[in-house]
Amino acid sequence: MSAAAADHALVTEHTVYACVMGSRAFGLATESSDTDRRGVYLAPTRLFWGFEKPPTHVEGPREEEFSWELERFCQLALRANPTALECLHSPFVERIDATGRELLSLRAAFLSRQVHRTFTGYATGQLKQLRADLRRHGAPRWKHAMHLLRLLASARDLLRTGALTLDVGDDRAELLAVRRGEVTWEAVERRMARLAEEADAAVSGSPLPPEPDRARVADFLFRARRSSAIGCPPT
Repeated sequence: MSAAAADHALVTEHTVYACVMGSRAFGLATESSDTDRRGVYLAPTRLFWGFEKPPTHVEGPREEEFSWELERFCQLALRANPTALECLHSPFVERIDATGRELLSLRAAFLSRQVHRTFTGYATGQLKQLRADLRRHGAPRWKHAMHLLRLLASARDLLRTGALTLDVGDDRAELLAVRRGEVTWEAVERRMARLAEEADAAVSGSPLPPEPDRARVADFLFRARRSSAIGCPPT
């Protein structure tokens, strides 16, 4: 078996959780939208006992599909990585087993006020790229601008409420207008700055804990590894 086939087998045979992400999960899909799939696989424990370890992530086997090994996914989510946290809250679950259900039950354990740093830090990097595009090409990538607005609003609301909601709801029409380039860049920048300020203001009174519950997640990962080693579901 080739290395690529072996990697894809981890996804097809050992996925514990898989969902649809991207515009479809955010309520921003149009007729031309792709279907972005994200997943988490639990590599068999025996694969860690040799010199070569299993991959921390795999692309494919389907188009627009990307999966993480469970440990890597937990590491990212504990660091409040936006993509990982959003994956745990997708409304469109395509595949799940007992380990995946327990992973979803831990969603609150991954959430903390660290989301302010990671979400807004990611937004800052994306804003720099959008401004660079504006200088080079005379216009930003409007689709990226739309998703940046969505991410900033998501961070603000998460800090305010303690709950991560993916669907943009009533903001859909406004965001799609940005994607079509029907809103001036100056207006988009003002909206981004306002959302960032609102997120900053929400930190001190946020219901989120200062840090994620690493011990709870570590216990889950240990039990998943142990169960894989002895060939039975985690308990």
